[in-house]
Amino acid sequence: MKLRDLLRGEAAIDPQAAELAVAGVAVDSRAVKPGDVFFALGGHKTDGARFIEAAVKAGAVAVVTGHPHTASVPVVVADDPRRALALAAAVVYPRQPRTIAAVTGTSGKTSVAAFTRQVWDSLGHNAASLGTIGIVSRHRNVYGSLTTPDPVALHRAIDELAGDGVTHLALEASSHGLDQHRLDGVRITATAFTNLSRDHMDYHPTVEHYLATKLRLFTDLAPEGAPAVIAADHEHSATVIAAARTHKLNVMTVGRQGEGIRLVEAAIDGFGQRMTVEHRGQNWRLRLPLVGEFQIENALVAAGLVISTGGDAAQAFAALEHLEGAKGRLELVGDRFGAPVFVDYAHKPDALVKALEALRPYAKGRLVVVFGAGGDRDAGKRPLMGEIAARHADTVIVTDDNPRSEDPAAIRAAILEAAPGAQNIGDRAEAIRTAVAALAPGDVLLIAGKGHEIGQIVGDKVLPFSDHEAAAAALAEHAT
Repeated sequence: MKLRDLLRGEAAIDPQAAELAVAGVAVDSRAVKPGDVFFALGGHKTDGARFIEAAVKAGAVAVVTGHPHTASVPVVVADDPRRALALAAAVVYPRQPRTIAAVTGTSGKTSVAAFTRQVWDSLGHNAASLGTIGIVSRHRNVYGSLTTPDPVALHRAIDELAGDGVTHLALEASSHGLDQHRLDGVRITATAFTNLSRDHMDYHPTVEHYLATKLRLFTDLAPEGAPAVIAADHEHSATVIAAARTHKLNVMTVGRQGEGIRLVEAAIDGFGQRMTVEHRGQNWRLRLPLVGEFQIENALVAAGLVISTGGDAAQAFAALEHLEGAKGRLELVGDRFGAPVFVDYAHKPDALVKALEALRPYAKGRLVVVFGAGGDRDAGKRPLMGEIAARHADTVIVTDDNPRSEDPAAIRAAILEAAPGAQNIGDRAEAIRTAVAALAPGDVLLIAGKGHEIGQIVGDKVLPFSDHEAAAAALAEHAT
């Protein structure tokens, strides 16, 4: 492979350098192998140009940057080095499943991806999902920490899945991933939008910028005529629908206002829900084995993706009755005195509201919530989440989430200011033990914020921690 093959017009290359033989790409100087092209990207915390010398010493034969630099190997200046990296990674790792559905939105991406994979599996396809909880397929289950990995890791993973025989892939498209062109080069065949609410305000200057970044999936990455499944019941749905139609996508809306799949009615049925949906003039009655109406919407978006990519509607709707929730998404992990304990990833205001509203009907006694907020992230959401917890729960325990480099007590104080009467227990395991010990028949406990995560980021260290394990230990300790 030549350097010109790798960059494919994304940058002007000296004719002599264009014929340079290259082996691969790297964005981390520590991962460079002999023959690689090193992409020195500018970032929020550091500039990749600082590591050019280290990359060359490790064997990099060329460097791609956004600005001229001097090095002992050819340096190529690209107008958009992030996009150039993603497209180069797609050249190095060329195999992709024939059907790839990308899901964006603030909440619900992980569940939609998991549900889509499960429904495709039930229809006989070799399916996989890729996102916040990692890679899940028949062949591998790999935990991950990024919703949308860097382009090299993403394209490598997609190539490996295709090599495993995966034909259908559902992947999450985060705003960071879209803004940083990580998904460029992915041959997307269908798209989906769940909702948009406050999130990542430490990264996006405004909600408008956040929304515009999400829209890239529909305006820049999806090919003309591709299906776009859009949840219709939200504030920003009309904007997304308009953008998708302007770019000649095949729009299917779902939800109570959906025209493709319309939710006619829904009612709680134990830890599940009975619902009636309408599709192409036919009504379908089924039971979804999941808690929370937002999960109905996630399931309908997944069904829409399956149907719009050629799946049989009757089989798709039937498969919804057998869905399993994604790890750490309003997941029932045990009970004490019959009082259920749920773990959920809710770490933003809208998600916390939805989780508490979903559990309120089950609380004949108290609805208890244990939660915190992450450090080095949008500080403005902390009082919002405190106010939400105080308004929607009966007992609130504020604890640490992932404080990162911030003072954990200061984070909790910002939440507590808007949650008068809440308990302040910094140690997360102790907070969970305290909540479990106080449970009585009729109560419901929600442990929110970390969901599937198996580590707690304190300072620059990741300490082993799992809400699932902490809840199990507390339940075992107080078993009667």
